[in-house]
Amino acid sequence: MTITTAKTRWLVAAIFVLSAPTQSAPPHAGWPAYGATAGGTHFSRASQITPENVAQLEQVWEHRSGDVREAVRDPENFVMQSSLQVTPILVEDTLYYCSPFNNVFALDARTGEQRWRFEADVDIDSEQVFTNCRGVSSWQSGKTGYCEHRIVVGTLDARLIALDAGTGERCTDFGNNGEVDTSEGQAEHHPREFGITSPPAILGDKIITGSYVLDNLRTDAPGGVVHAYDARTGERAWAWNPVPPGMPQRREDGTWVTGTTNVWSILSVDEERNLVFLPTGNTQPDYYGGHRDGLDYYSSSVIALNGDTGEVVWHYQLVHHDVWDYDAPAQPTLVDLTIDGESVPAVIQVSKMGMTFALHRETGEPLWPVEERPVPQQGVPGETLAATQPFPTHIPYTLTPPFTADDAWGMMIWDESACRDKISAMRNEGAYTPPSLEGSVNFPSNAGGNNWGSPAIHPDSGVMVVYTNRVPGSTRLIPREQCDEVVQQQAGTPYCVETSMVTSPLGVPCSEPPWGTLDGIDIVAGKRIWSVPLGTTRNMAPFPFWFLKGLPGLAAPMMTASGLVFSGISNDHNLRAFSLATGEELWKGALPTAANALPMTYQLEEGGRQYVVIAAGGHWSGGSPPGDHLIAFALPESGSAQ
Repeated sequence: MTITTAKTRWLVAAIFVLSAPTQSAPPHAGWPAYGATAGGTHFSRASQITPENVAQLEQVWEHRSGDVREAVRDPENFVMQSSLQVTPILVEDTLYYCSPFNNVFALDARTGEQRWRFEADVDIDSEQVFTNCRGVSSWQSGKTGYCEHRIVVGTLDARLIALDAGTGERCTDFGNNGEVDTSEGQAEHHPREFGITSPPAILGDKIITGSYVLDNLRTDAPGGVVHAYDARTGERAWAWNPVPPGMPQRREDGTWVTGTTNVWSILSVDEERNLVFLPTGNTQPDYYGGHRDGLDYYSSSVIALNGDTGEVVWHYQLVHHDVWDYDAPAQPTLVDLTIDGESVPAVIQVSKMGMTFALHRETGEPLWPVEERPVPQQGVPGETLAATQPFPTHIPYTLTPPFTADDAWGMMIWDESACRDKISAMRNEGAYTPPSLEGSVNFPSNAGGNNWGSPAIHPDSGVMVVYTNRVPGSTRLIPREQCDEVVQQQAGTPYCVETSMVTSPLGVPCSEPPWGTLDGIDIVAGKRIWSVPLGTTRNMAPFPFWFLKGLPGLAAPMMTASGLVFSGISNDHNLRAFSLATGEELWKGALPTAANALPMTYQLEEGGRQYVVIAAGGHWSGGSPPGDHLIAFALPESGSAQ
């Protein structure tokens, strides 16, 4: 829709409001926020699809945005492919989602028919390292009329844009012509260093967002400021830069202190307690911290902020002085647990270490003991490592270091031997082996363990399902004088860095499959219920003659009240359904490329058709081609009662 003047825009809006039908009833089982709830449970009460009939699922519609970018592998002109990692939200009978280019779409939830499209005008050719948008958010005033319901999207160039949910037109009373610039006040930086890929949180009349800051470039990278804006006007309500207590958040020139930890993943909110929960990254740059001098006080933590002021209520650090990129990657999951007969408001935080921390939502205190245990201490000159790291004692880990040369695996004898030699040549002292000049084995790798896909948690039973990546990585620091050709410069430190997965000459992980699993855990009982491989090598090279189960990658599970778990994975071209009770695979739906986005589901009416929607868009890791497929599955209409 092209509107050339403000007068014309408001005229069109008025006609739309006058002619629009009355608002439909809320859906019977909706999906109003990225993670289903404001606390990210990934759980739906939709129950038409059951373990007994899930095998009947069929594709019922597909929407394609056209927003796809192919990779260019030329080292002189490298371009990363696009990756559709979005999870739509459902408000009334409309789905809203964003493409990797930050364009926004509204779809009929029954048919997938496009109702409107908004062009965000992000310059995707301006050396952007990647293109990604994981979701949009919805704010409603409770009134009817133009821009009383707003769809909010964050962009790769660090803007927040507010759109009228009915027309897709800008809400011109929000900021400057419908947008605010979240990079305001940042020190000078390249546009590609700083932006937004996760959906903002909505708390009352505030829109709250963090940002991504590109890893390992320099010590004075943009500050990881969290902003809250008035949903109506776009005025900044508060901002918080994660500096240590007592340190000014801004420099003498008025710009934000640089190099602070950022919040790139998904935020959660507790409306009743007026709290915002942040999962923080680790302080710049990731693999050396000799310069930080306390600047990583809030690094790799779960933090609760007061929703009115942005003041810290409590924080809990998952990794001390993080030099492994073991940040808090996943949305903090808010769920009430029944412990010793008492309902306890909890925050569940999974980590790249494959550990699960359960904290009291109001105080941040662990619900079960966490032990501080000694960890390796032989770092590089100039580094000061933490003497201990926290280890939860109740909830089982989804993987357990160490990974040694004796654990090396290969597809053939010579392949396994090469892996063993590679591992033996590196430093390897188990969990938290520090980065070194000769190279260190890190198990898990910097991809986890668990990553941004987060867990799904059943709010009644407390059963959690989470994807676990089981591939070892390596980290090698390189003296500054040898850094000319290294990509990850870590400028401002004595070392640049090279990181990689530990793989054989065939490019195969040196760990024994499965390389990725779905894990079912009873949180309160502290027991693993099941663990099953996720994905197969059918769509991957170099595996034309081998068929292995359990892929490395990224995945995000979703569960339903009927006892189902749905998940895709970034290197497998299928969406799968599993039994929540046993982990048994019950259904597999073929996709045109991999789906590493979080699936979502909904029923518009009680007894009506239940839809399962997944974005199949590939991933830039190289295991799956880019795509722009948003696909819905449902039971055959004639078989809805079977």
